[in-house]
Parts: sequence; C-alpha cells; structure tokens
Amino acid sequence: MQINQHDRYPFSMITERQSYRWPGGKGLAVYLGMNLEVFSFGDGLGAMLAPGGPQPDVLNYAWRDYGNRVGAPRLIELFDRLKLPCTALVNSETYRLTPGLAEIFAARGDEIAGHGRTNAERQGVLAEAEERELIAQATNELTQRHGIGPKGWLGPWISQSHTTPDLLQEAGYEYLLDWCHDDQPTWMKTRNGRILSVPYPQELNDIPQIVGRQREGNEFADMIIDAFDVMLEESKSRPLVMGIALHGYLMGHPHRIKHLERALRHMQHHSGDQVWWTTAGAINDHIRQSVAP
Repeated sequence: MQINQHDRYPFSMITERQSYRWPGGKGLAVYLGMNLEVFSFGDGLGAMLAPGGPQPDVLNYAWRDYGNRVGAPRLIELFDRLKLPCTALVNSETYRLTPGLAEIFAARGDEIAGHGRTNAERQGVLAEAEERELIAQATNELTQRHGIGPKGWLGPWISQSHTTPDLLQEAGYEYLLDWCHDDQPTWMKTRNGRILSVPYPQELNDIPQIVGRQREGNEFADMIIDAFDVMLEESKSRPLVMGIALHGYLMGHPHRIKHLERALRHMQHHSGDQVWWTTAGAINDHIRQSVAP
C-alpha cells in the first residue's frame, strides 16, 4: 500500500534532537497569537455562535463583529496591564473594515504577521496563480501600512494547498504557522529553498475549544495553566514553544477574559528565569541566527 507523504520535513522525536536554548538561557518561549479577522456580510465563511439561518446571518456576523469592536480592545488593555507582547495575525481587509485596530498593535511594538485577506475565504482551494495573488495582495497591504513586510504567515482557517509553503517562501516569508505538528520550530523544504514552521496551537486555541468542543473560558484557562506547568518542567531539558491563539469574539467577552487573565498571571508568577515572553517572529529570528540547521 502506498501512503502519500508531504516530504516537507523528516520524522524525528523531540527527545532525540540537538539541544539549544532561547535568549538568556531560557527554556520555554511563550507567545500570544492575536487573530484580527474580518468577514463578508451575507456570504462566506465564519465561526458560528449558533446554527446560522438564511443570509444575511445577522446573529453570527454581529457576534464576530463584536470581537473587533469590543473584544480586541479589551484584550489590548489586558496585554497592556500585564506588559505582554503579542503577534497580531492580520487579515489585510482589517485596515479597510476596522480602521485603527491593527494600528494599535503596531503602536505597541507588536509583531504584525500575515493572515490572508479575510477569514471569509480559504486559500487552499485556489489555483496556484490565484493563491499567489492572494498572498501578494495581503502582503502588499501590510507592507504599505507598516513600512516593512511581514515575516510570518497564518492561512485563514489553517488552509493550505500543496504549494502554499513554496509560494510563501517565494513571496519572501521566513516562517509559517499553519502546521501544528511539534513543540519546536521545524525547517520545511520548499521547491526553491526552505521555510521555518513555528509551532501554532490547535489545542490552546479558543476556536477549537470554545466553538468546537463547547468548553468555556474557565476550562480554557485551566488548560493553559496545565500546559504551561508541564512545559515549564520539560523545558529544563529541551527548548519548547508554547503559543496561545486568541480571537476577540471569543476570549474578549467579559465572562472569559477574567479567566484568561488568571491564566496569564499564573504563568507570569511562575516564570522565574525560565520563560521568554516573545513573538513568533522573534522565535524565527533566534532559530535563524543562533541555532545550527
């Protein structure tokens, strides 16, 4: 029987790899992935609070819109209180439809990473030329807005075609976040070189947990704390990356953000000299500059 393989990276067990450390000799790199997403009114994709009715589906559209109008600003205030950086994963249409929102993250000094044009579409279903154009459009918008091109990319809905890593590397991207296969960065082959896969969470991600598995904010916060405690201990032996994926229309609600704050304060209190609070882009930079391939 022939089993198809991607041939992007070889198999290896995390316990049998080279040893290295993060800056300052730290063992655990932690970053917050803050998704800034916009949706099409009356059509297109989008997470659902409740089963949708006929279009226009005002209930679910307005719920997601709450995330940009209220939830994301509330999360920004939390990050400011705790003095935490984040990686903002930005739909390029955000600048037109939610003016000023992505700019706040840039003003904080946060990393701005590419996240497609809108989460009303998936790039993985497109022909190669169309996907290349989507990547180019999103990249050009972020570059024009901030004067520097994004280093990293997360596809809307974690959607990839067979050529997405190739197209991203050819467009100048240094890392991608779509593959949730490891707790350490992984080099991936492309047809013209390589691109780094930085771990992005699908377990510590509020959409799969709250929308998919119907857990609530207190449970999600407990998961974050439990994962942190285990990974902090493991990171004494090997470097690890812990990402937390957030969306304003989920963790930005009052009854959930209090639990997120509880989890983040727990992490800060127990960090000691072992935790590097950082961004996905800084993780990429460290691997490229300081870790032998």
